Amino acid sequence: MNFNSKFLGLLLAGLGMIQLAIAQTPIDGLMMPKGEICIAVVYEDANWDHYWEGTYLRTNGNIGTFSRKMLMPMIVGGISDKINFIVSLPYVKTAATGGQLAGVEGIQDLGLSLKAQLVDKQMEKSKLMVFSNLSFSTPASNYLSDYMPFSLGFGARELGLRAIGQFELNKGPYARGSFAYLHRGTTEAERDFYYQEGSFYTATMNVPDAVQAQIAIGSWFLQKKLRVEASLTSLRCATGDDIRSYNAPQPTNKVDFDQVGGFAQYYFKKDGGLGVLAYYNHMFSGRNMGQFSGLGLGLTYQFKAF
Repeated sequence: MNFNSKFLGLLLAGLGMIQLAIAQTPIDGLMMPKGEICIAVVYEDANWDHYWEGTYLRTNGNIGTFSRKMLMPMIVGGISDKINFIVSLPYVKTAATGGQLAGVEGIQDLGLSLKAQLVDKQMEKSKLMVFSNLSFSTPASNYLSDYMPFSLGFGARELGLRAIGQFELNKGPYARGSFAYLHRGTTEAERDFYYQEGSFYTATMNVPDAVQAQIAIGSWFLQKKLRVEASLTSLRCATGDDIRSYNAPQPTNKVDFDQVGGFAQYYFKKDGGLGVLAYYNHMFSGRNMGQFSGLGLGLTYQFKAF
């Protein structure tokens, strides 16, 4: 089982939502064998003290340092050697060091995913793999989405389709790329009027669709018990508006970001059992969201179920 931080639900809900993925994950180049199950628990602590209002990076003295902590259990299983399922249910807590607004905590979104391996071509000194992933998430509690940046999530259903390609040398190094389209629905606010480049007399807000791309390089070590990876992840919303000056963000905002990350995972045994993981991510550019930096730690346990 392998973990990769996608920050994608988490980042956008924190000024703008992580869909974190462990596993094998929806975004990596790994598959679980048929009948094997992996259970994982990951803790993440992310924070920011600057945010992008539109594309302008500024501080917010009314909030101080914003923090977002997440505990996420996850189950990954092999339906077959070529088809895996992934289920996640994060618990999120938000807070800030300043201001009069209180943070919130609770269950965020239920994530369901199917991942299929389409190509597994072994060559003399390398192999090429191609995967597809279909994902769906929906709010698992009645949280208020229009309470940003403190909201647990963006409060809308999301349907995602992703393509992944990985080229790996037999000695361990690999390179991977992925591209996803994320279709989002609507969310309900606790107000009957909002402004989005015009006045809307309704509580229903459209959450913008987005595209996400990632490139990663990494390698296996210690007879494939240790994996180390560096990645660059970008997300762009297709539509949406900018945060207005001295106003709070809202689910209609156009959220973009570019993020660099580092990840490591160690398996105590090559053929399953207990594993540990750690990762760090930092956003170096963005739009309508906080400039997050985050650290994550986790445990995994893989076993044969049937």
